[in-house]
Amino acid sequence: MTKNPRSIWHLVTASLGLGVARVKLAQGDAAGALTTLAEAEQFVQQRHFEHWVGEITAVRSQIFLQQGNLAAAQLAETQPLSLSQARVKLAQGDPVAALSILEPACQQAEAKAWADEQLRVMILQALAYDAAGESEKAVERLGEALALAAPGGLIRLFVDEGPPLALLLREAVKQGVSPAFARQVLAAFGVTAVSQPPITQALLDPLSERELEVLKLLATPLTGPEIARELMISLNTMRTHTKNIYAKLGVNSRRTAVRRAEELNLL
Repeated sequence: MTKNPRSIWHLVTASLGLGVARVKLAQGDAAGALTTLAEAEQFVQQRHFEHWVGEITAVRSQIFLQQGNLAAAQLAETQPLSLSQARVKLAQGDPVAALSILEPACQQAEAKAWADEQLRVMILQALAYDAAGESEKAVERLGEALALAAPGGLIRLFVDEGPPLALLLREAVKQGVSPAFARQVLAAFGVTAVSQPPITQALLDPLSERELEVLKLLATPLTGPEIARELMISLNTMRTHTKNIYAKLGVNSRRTAVRRAEELNLL
């Protein structure tokens, strides 16, 4: 049965609105992305395309999460959208709950051959494993996602997940996991496989890349839970990294850790 040309035009218009919102978000224009979503929402409501409302809510939730506005993002939990719920759980520092949501979502997407949806789930699973401290599983799952995305050049789905994924991508490149395509994705983030020259550390036990990321945030006014949300890791994982940083720097407080890091030119 041939679709009505007008219906096709409405479909394209709604889809373009979501696409433009995602592009604005990737460019750091959260306000512009929210404005575009509001316009798209008005368009679909006027034409009674209720099935688009859930997708708009999911993208809006993603914007709020990248802004650090967890309370607003929790609107997504009122919608039957597994990916939005998983993102909220990650932001709450509960990667185990996120993984329990994502596993059946991945099985459903695979069974129904929803390639884009399956890819989104796999990317979130990689982030959840990383947040849970299972770095090996995280890189392995990210490698599977990169392999699935590479033939079609599906870069946007990675960029949509924001800065936490860039760090995991750099780790994948270091381990030789889909290095060519991973570098293309990193370029879309505006970073290279190594975002800055390696720091020469005058430490017997050098800080890992993740520990350096935590250390930089320890030098800011952010609280522990806020640092965990910024890096999309659990609070327990963040505390473990902090404990390791203190041990390697030979300090026992946040203030002395920052002071010692400055002396060693680690910041």
